[in-house]
Amino acid sequence: MSVPVSEPPGHEDQASIAVLRAHGYRVLDIQSLARDQQPFAVRVSASRRAIAPGVRFEARTVELGGGCFTNAFTLRVDLNQVRAEAVCAVDGFHLRDMVIEDALTAVSGSFSYISDDPSYQPAEPCLDLACRAGEVTSLPTASKPAFLVHHRQPMISTLDAAGMLTVQGRAYRWIGSKEPRPDARLQSGILTVFGAANCQVRYSNHPRTGFVRDVDPATNITPPDPLAVDCVVSWKPGDGHRVTSVHPGGGANLFAGNFVLRAERPWADHIQEGMEVRIIQIGGLEVRHLESGMSLGPSVADAAAGVTPAYDQCLGSSPFRDTRYARTLIGLHERELWFQVLDGAPLADTFRGVSPTETAEICAAEGLDPRSVYHLDGGQSSKIAFIEEGRTRVVGSMHYLKWPHSPGEPFRWRGLDGRVLRSAFVVKGNRPEGVT
Repeated sequence: MSVPVSEPPGHEDQASIAVLRAHGYRVLDIQSLARDQQPFAVRVSASRRAIAPGVRFEARTVELGGGCFTNAFTLRVDLNQVRAEAVCAVDGFHLRDMVIEDALTAVSGSFSYISDDPSYQPAEPCLDLACRAGEVTSLPTASKPAFLVHHRQPMISTLDAAGMLTVQGRAYRWIGSKEPRPDARLQSGILTVFGAANCQVRYSNHPRTGFVRDVDPATNITPPDPLAVDCVVSWKPGDGHRVTSVHPGGGANLFAGNFVLRAERPWADHIQEGMEVRIIQIGGLEVRHLESGMSLGPSVADAAAGVTPAYDQCLGSSPFRDTRYARTLIGLHERELWFQVLDGAPLADTFRGVSPTETAEICAAEGLDPRSVYHLDGGQSSKIAFIEEGRTRVVGSMHYLKWPHSPGEPFRWRGLDGRVLRSAFVVKGNRPEGVT
């Protein structure tokens, strides 16, 4: 990466350096962090404490050999004392802003679409399933593990990309477009679901930031098929899902709505714009009993084994390849919900995170089954936020920089805020009896 020689720091850089030094990072120049993040390679002091009744936090260093290490930040949440929910938003948010009102702590969420082109973004950035405040806004294209609050009970399980929905009151079965199919042709009466998770993120070189990510709009469409008709379905608060455009022969923009339904002609030619779509069932679960939920990344065991085809293209450069990377994990055992950030900075020599194999080894050493621990969005999204001594504290991805959008614009340190997230997990105090 080519970065211009730094000029004397401006007021904002000086303020950032002061905050970083107060956190124990000996940073001399903000602009230099775009090429060298070794100042963040600081081992944490081992500590354990209760954030609130039912919420425990632990920090420790894990040595990886050869002078390399990661800092492990762990939350243990007793669901008998507190409740957890999945939160997602199209416009996004910073994690520490979620620790408000009755929220005790928050953890960065699952995988969402990320691009450096602000002019071309999906209507629904969450990849595959998103259920916000009891409203399922997007459907899964592939069977994946998912975090769900169903009948008020948190659960993590593989959610089949299949179910039932209605279009203007008429019932249909649906199946995810990435699911194995017994026949190349669509069976009559079964709809196929496409969405932002079908996109293909591409990378190209950039002289200052090293790379940029985007998607080619011309190729970001459903596959052409003269025997198919594709219906873009969009969701609006208070109005639910409706068909917003119809495309005989395929070629629907994957980003135009919350998802696309593909049907076989001619029996689906009656579907028109404005028709109401109601999601009834997903993976055998009744949607009316879902409070919140989102698709997760692969299990730690599957990532270590390289079983990640459902994720790779829509994430661009796969985070599950055999390289060290900051990672965020989630697990649920009986009534304990477990989160962990394995921290790292990509431009540090000794503090880059952990590989999928190392992640599995760390889980096993902690007595956790790698088959029942799952990946959340990692890298520069890896963060935990909580209130400590009246202030919001954040751990993870403290190296995060806001990239410049013009040649003369500097890099800006945004380690406390981190990346703008589309989803998160929020832990709150239990509802009083009778309150929903």
